[in-house]
Amino acid sequence: MSVSGFAQSADERLGPADSGHKKLNALVDEMRTLKSQVRPELANVHPRVYFTDAELKTLRAKAHGPQRAWWMKTLANARALKADPPPPPAEMRRQQNDVAFAIAEAAFFYKIEGDRKYLVAAKKYMDAAVSYDVWGYSFSKPNVDLAAGHLLYGMGVAYDLLYNDLTEAERTKYRGCIARHGELLYAYFAPRPGRSWAYSQNHTFIPMAGLAVAAYAVYGEVPQAAKWAALARAIYDRTLATYSQDGYYYEGFEYWVFSTPWIIHYLDAHKHATGEDLFNQPGLKLTHLYAAHSLTPGGEFEFDFGDVFEGPVSRDRKGNDYERSHPNGKMESNYSLLYDLAREYHSSEIQGVADWMRSLGHTSQEEWWTLVWRDSSLASKPMGAIEPWHRFADHDVAYWRSGWGKDATAIAFKCGPPEGHHAAALMHKYPDWHVEEGHAHPDVNSFIIWSHGHYLTGDSGYAGVPKTIEHNTLLVNGHGQGSENGGHDAWAKFNYDRLNDVRLTQVRFDRAGFELTGEGAGAYAAKLGLMRYERRLKYASGVLRVEDLIETSAPAELTEVLHADGSIDRKAGQQFVLRDGRGGSLPVELLVPPNANVKVEDNVVMGPGKPGSVDKGALERRGSRLMVSIPEGVLRGDFRWKIAITSGQK
Repeated sequence: MSVSGFAQSADERLGPADSGHKKLNALVDEMRTLKSQVRPELANVHPRVYFTDAELKTLRAKAHGPQRAWWMKTLANARALKADPPPPPAEMRRQQNDVAFAIAEAAFFYKIEGDRKYLVAAKKYMDAAVSYDVWGYSFSKPNVDLAAGHLLYGMGVAYDLLYNDLTEAERTKYRGCIARHGELLYAYFAPRPGRSWAYSQNHTFIPMAGLAVAAYAVYGEVPQAAKWAALARAIYDRTLATYSQDGYYYEGFEYWVFSTPWIIHYLDAHKHATGEDLFNQPGLKLTHLYAAHSLTPGGEFEFDFGDVFEGPVSRDRKGNDYERSHPNGKMESNYSLLYDLAREYHSSEIQGVADWMRSLGHTSQEEWWTLVWRDSSLASKPMGAIEPWHRFADHDVAYWRSGWGKDATAIAFKCGPPEGHHAAALMHKYPDWHVEEGHAHPDVNSFIIWSHGHYLTGDSGYAGVPKTIEHNTLLVNGHGQGSENGGHDAWAKFNYDRLNDVRLTQVRFDRAGFELTGEGAGAYAAKLGLMRYERRLKYASGVLRVEDLIETSAPAELTEVLHADGSIDRKAGQQFVLRDGRGGSLPVELLVPPNANVKVEDNVVMGPGKPGSVDKGALERRGSRLMVSIPEGVLRGDFRWKIAITSGQK
């Protein structure tokens, strides 16, 4: 079958891309020299990818001993026992991903419990995977995208764990399936002259994680497995180099939940199978802080910078995204991956954040990994000992909250380049890296406010075509940030060196409040003539003051935008009330300019289309927006807002 396909939208290059630069011939040396061979003592041994028989015995004692009560609840939720696998072609969104999770889970349950019902269920789901001619979507990147990575992981885990419980005919069948799909994925991602890869993007590193797990599972049995492992190791060399340096995840919290487990799965499998430890990564040592600060007080929702669910719709606890992200009303945050990082780094702070998220009722897609990852001998640092504010210095995103309790006030401010400042130098160092930032929005100098259980103003959610007008920031002559090319990647072909000028220039936090200043002019195209966009946020005594100083090289119309999940009421003069539709309200007063043009309108967003056509979604109303403009073209504009957070709480 052909492995040609489509990007997520017409303007995107997810995974590999080919150009005319024939002198570029990357990853060949890395595949030859980097470690990807299975340890000699694990050759011809099963299981070996994540566990040996001796390690499973230890886990069995743990499950049946101190963790028994929790373990029994986990067993009760076995996916493969609750329903039959979907029949071919199984092309509903993420349907095959769930099949992969069910396969790995049932196989592990069988090895811990020894109950044949789990073995039967695992094989039923494995047979379903074999029956799918296309792994993924026949209309978008068939056999070479996310579902392929998921299913190679699931099949690889199960083949390895169940090897000694399968007949020779079953081994041949499953091994043949893995060989076919592994080779398709390898051929799609393999090096060739002129090729580059989106190393930091999840459509690259998720498939490569699955390919690596499958490679280690059939290593020595499928001749091609050695080159699969070598390719995955070479690509992960770049993925880890381009990964976050400060723990912030540029694609947004939804994609942190979706993507980060795959980096963990790769690192765990690679360490166990080859003996090489790649965990010494600065961003992974800090990503627990991103998880903690991204959660709104109470932990049900998140600060939704980037492509994150459906904005006001999800916060109304409605829609498909809410049902998917909050099964049984509880956030599926994949918090348990933090236990693995806590174990690797011997960090009581990471352990404390994971325990806190667990105490909020959070769940994980693969809850069974908690048995493996959580080290109960590791102390758990209380959240009260962790500062309730943080600046992610490389991405220049700042979070402050009055405390870690559910009734806290919390504010987030974003003024940095999508993939961080460190990416600017790496783009020159690695000409084989092309960036794809479709999940990162044109939201520089924007802010989000949450207080006493209410999302009072902020972002609009996942967009098929993200626009600056959908965020709390500035328009210049009606234009926003980035390329404005009408596609899903608002930053496509935008000069990253210019974008790297965007930054926080002042940061001060204390218990009583904060003062933050950002310079955002570099996020706008040079042709707009924006020379300065300095935004200062000061918060104290329940009042947030926003002071903006804007300068242009030619007279321009300047417009600032604020959003509400519900309606916006205009009061006397330039006073407004932003309502969330759930009982929360936010009084806002525009102090300067005194005679602004004011417009309140529906916040209409293009939702995401289907894979391959994400920029062809339907228009959706997601709350309201307030737009205030300086009436005439100016070279300098000042906006000053007074936002009374406490007085608006119900």
